[in-house]
Amino acid sequence: MPIKSIIVKNENNISIHDFSVHLFWDVKLNDIDLTLHTQYIIKKVLIYGFYKDWQLISKLYGKQAIAKYAKNIRELDLKTACFISVITDTPLKEFRCYTIKQSIPAHWNF
Repeated sequence: MPIKSIIVKNENNISIHDFSVHLFWDVKLNDIDLTLHTQYIIKKVLIYGFYKDWQLISKLYGKQAIAKYAKNIRELDLKTACFISVITDTPLKEFRCYTIKQSIPAHWNF
């Protein structure tokens, strides 16, 4: 008989399996804890996620917590930083991706 994985859900009934599959291709989903790996989840969603994933982290962590973690993401694109800046009333100058430019920018500017 196979062992069933235990999925721990929070008060919003959100689990890691509710997010898009492509976000966490590099790790085992059952190893991710929604409270211990907050920064990792927010970073993946902001860089690679869909709108559905954005809605999930908004419910799960709140916009202020997202802004707090987003300020330290170097790889965050300018559009996402501006979006978070506007909805959380955080100055764009506080975002690390805005103040420290990458020495080798991305190939495609879209």
